[in-house]
Amino acid sequence: MNSKQPYIPQAIFDSIEFLKYDGHPAHLDIKFNEDFKRGKQFLLSYKNNDATFNSFRREIERFAQYCWFMLKKNMREMKRDDIEEYLLFCQKPPTLWIGNQSVPRFVVNRDGLRIPNKKWRPFLVSVSKSERKDGKTPNRRDYQLSEKAFREIFTILNCYYNFLIQQDFAEINPILQIKQKNRFYRSDQTKTKIRRISELQWKTVIETAERMAKENPDKHERTLFIISLLYGMYLRISELVSSPRWTPTMNDFAKDHDKNWWFTTAGKDNKERQIAASPSILSALKRWRAHLKLSPTLPLPNDNAPLIPAMRGNNAVTDTSHIRKIMQDCFDEAIFTLRKKKLEEDAQELSQATVHWLRHTGISDDIKIRPREHVRDDAGHSSSSITDKYIDISLKERHASAKKKILRPIDI
Repeated sequence: MNSKQPYIPQAIFDSIEFLKYDGHPAHLDIKFNEDFKRGKQFLLSYKNNDATFNSFRREIERFAQYCWFMLKKNMREMKRDDIEEYLLFCQKPPTLWIGNQSVPRFVVNRDGLRIPNKKWRPFLVSVSKSERKDGKTPNRRDYQLSEKAFREIFTILNCYYNFLIQQDFAEINPILQIKQKNRFYRSDQTKTKIRRISELQWKTVIETAERMAKENPDKHERTLFIISLLYGMYLRISELVSSPRWTPTMNDFAKDHDKNWWFTTAGKDNKERQIAASPSILSALKRWRAHLKLSPTLPLPNDNAPLIPAMRGNNAVTDTSHIRKIMQDCFDEAIFTLRKKKLEEDAQELSQATVHWLRHTGISDDIKIRPREHVRDDAGHSSSSITDKYIDISLKERHASAKKKILRPIDI
């Protein structure tokens, strides 16, 4: 590579199934071979959790690109000053490092070999759903690194350097030497806003799903069932599709010795959890089973049919994009209904919603009527502090309570 030419990043770390067989990347200097092996070993330790692997790979990939191709250094040689420069680099990366569309890291060439995708970039700029519908396209010059993304850099690199120290490959963790992290991100004591839809919006969405199922049951009975699970049991979209670690089946619904029904799933970090199945969820399950021409009763222990079968064939759905498309069609119909009723503000707010907001909405609604610990365990939260974020105290109520504060005690 001509040193006068700007470096255009090429992907280094492939997906799980290919990374474990990868040799030394052709475009990587051999002096970084040991560094690459350690990075690969670290990433593959998370191979049983797709989401964690992907987020860790994103950060280790960016860091490796910067160390190896910008500074010409091994990762273990990085000092505190180098890390601080890297953090500033992440805040404003060169436009050549920023992509405006999500693409695979590697593609297969004519010879059947996996090679780096020329369109891939370490950083990605995007636009919201509503902006995309209005015709706005991503502009690389608009790239901004969010507070959350910036904190993830600290968290993941800290984890990585601890790994290198345990492997006797590094002597110090330069992340811990950065004393003033607030130089890079601010401490926010305000309550994190939970992305959810309003009671009116949810009522419109579920009624829309019911109407669609009535008008076109072959297509939209699954819409109604999926939306019931996402809201009623706080499921993540990844918990509805088949993956190498889990395939949701009918007999994941089972009753205990007290004849209470539970749904078992594997969530974040591949942690198995049981979710209490309410009568409403059981009714939705019976309706779905009847539509599939299965027994309209609740599943028996030997009923291992896919919970969400593909549109064609008997196999389970494996692609989350299929679920997202189904839900977006329902959202779009609900938005249309709100606009017909002249409820433009509600329609505009709903146009910003994603499928994951249904999980947030279900949790937020249930925390008002159920014990916090029960909601925490059903949602799979690691601590009650996470569940507490869903306890809504409106600004109006907060301000009203402040009016009761006095400076002087009342005379008795």
